[in-house]
Amino acid sequence: MAQLRQEYDEFVARDTAVVVLGPEEAKTFTDYFTKHKLPFVGLPDPNHSVLKLYGQQIKIFKFGRMPAQVLVDKAGMARYIHYGHDMRDIPKNEEMLGLIDSLNDNER
Repeated sequence: MAQLRQEYDEFVARDTAVVVLGPEEAKTFTDYFTKHKLPFVGLPDPNHSVLKLYGQQIKIFKFGRMPAQVLVDKAGMARYIHYGHDMRDIPKNEEMLGLIDSLNDNER
């Protein structure tokens, strides 16, 4: 989440909402977002309802839920999905911003 915070303004400049889902209970999730002053939306999903819809994997021997990034367009269609193989397997902001730029160019 630190990398998202670093370039959050770049996402906003592209009219893109950043939403982070997590498996924690609401209070734990809210406390974390407040403590770290995260500027984007956080959605606690303790029952894994939304996370399951997007196919986020659980790997017990790798500390639980693997990272997943989903780029959803304004029509609600998932345009890009990345399922991480470990907790460090997260696309760089530059890659995500490039994908957003590409989608925006195609809409024009």
